[in-house]
Amino acid sequence: MRRVDRLFENYGLYHQDPINKAIHWICVPLIVWSVLGMVWAASPLAACAAIAAMILFYLFLSVPLAFGMLAVVATMAWALTLLGDRLLMVSLVTFAAAWVGQFIGHVIEGRKPAFVDD
Repeated sequence: MRRVDRLFENYGLYHQDPINKAIHWICVPLIVWSVLGMVWAASPLAACAAIAAMILFYLFLSVPLAFGMLAVVATMAWALTLLGDRLLMVSLVTFAAAWVGQFIGHVIEGRKPAFVDD
């Protein structure tokens, strides 16, 4: 089994409830976007380096997945440029709210988050 398939299989074990899955579909991208926003607020160059490292990681897992993530992250980066001076505050609030959503999802699921066991 490919490494990416093992990762998705393990992730799936922690995300069976449809409400938790829906929450994760919303909150995980928001967390990624907000972290990218916080890094971007500190240094756009560092954010570009983080994007490059992320894409290299996804290339290691799966080429089609890497191309899909490149499109998603490029869209996220573009959205960051629209926030101007509000970028850091919006990123911080989004980060906190999305994590609250994640934990609510896991309360609904009745399981702790996968990263607790990783």
